[in-house]
Amino acid sequence: MNKFKEKLNNLWNYFTTYEICWLISILGLSIIVTILFPSVVDDLGIHPFAIMGLYLLDVVLNVICELLISKQSRWNFIVSLFVEITEIVTLILIAERFATMAVTIFFWIPCDIISFVNWNKNKDKDEDELTIVRTLKGWQEALIILGIAIWTVGVGYLLTVISPEGILESNSTAEIALCYIDACASAVGICNGLFILFRFREQWIAWYICTILETIMNIILGQWVLLVLKAGYLTNTTYGYIKWTKYIKSHENKTVNLPNEGGNGNSNENCNDCNLALAESSNELSHQNS
Repeated sequence: MNKFKEKLNNLWNYFTTYEICWLISILGLSIIVTILFPSVVDDLGIHPFAIMGLYLLDVVLNVICELLISKQSRWNFIVSLFVEITEIVTLILIAERFATMAVTIFFWIPCDIISFVNWNKNKDKDEDELTIVRTLKGWQEALIILGIAIWTVGVGYLLTVISPEGILESNSTAEIALCYIDACASAVGICNGLFILFRFREQWIAWYICTILETIMNIILGQWVLLVLKAGYLTNTTYGYIKWTKYIKSHENKTVNLPNEGGNGNSNENCNDCNLALAESSNELSHQNS
């Protein structure tokens, strides 16, 4: 019993006051919105409580995952696996957003597993719970933006052709718009996953964009409870970006300063050793000549 209390206490202390308040506020708001604006999916014969239960579970798992990412914790990928399963079940039931579903199955699940292994190999030497993170170069960002544009146009058009009837079948304009937004969100989501896998800070920027696109789709589909989650994403994404930036800058300073300090010390010692050696050699030569 004491060990259990100790573990709970350690878990509580692991999060800052801001993080705990953020988590509780998002969960509380989600429950309120769920009660006030229940999801309606009568056209597909699905019980509203089933969908709302999945939405709430999605919120709970996502906010925990978000906090763990901002803290550079590799355990976010384990929580993320449960997020993916929840979202796949939800998308199957509402029969929409098939690009996102395919990306989740064939990209996100394998990416989470590989990322956990990769992050586990790149732990911070000073703090075991942290993972070393870094940043992209300008030319890499330009190529990525071009790739996202091509993916959005190609996959978006394909979805308008092959998408089955879902909850938006009565509104063709909204259905077409959703296809292209879904395609763009899936492309940005893939980039986000790769950035996380390779520990790039730009994953937070990709997540900003993805969150905005997800918000638009949630409004189109009437997924009101998920809007609370998206509002939480935007605040925590800012928090995570700042934390990662501070980490990168502090470790860049260490990389620059430590070798220089060590190098100056070593060079002074080496110079002193050289001077002593030259003096000894001169003395030996003078003795030999005499």
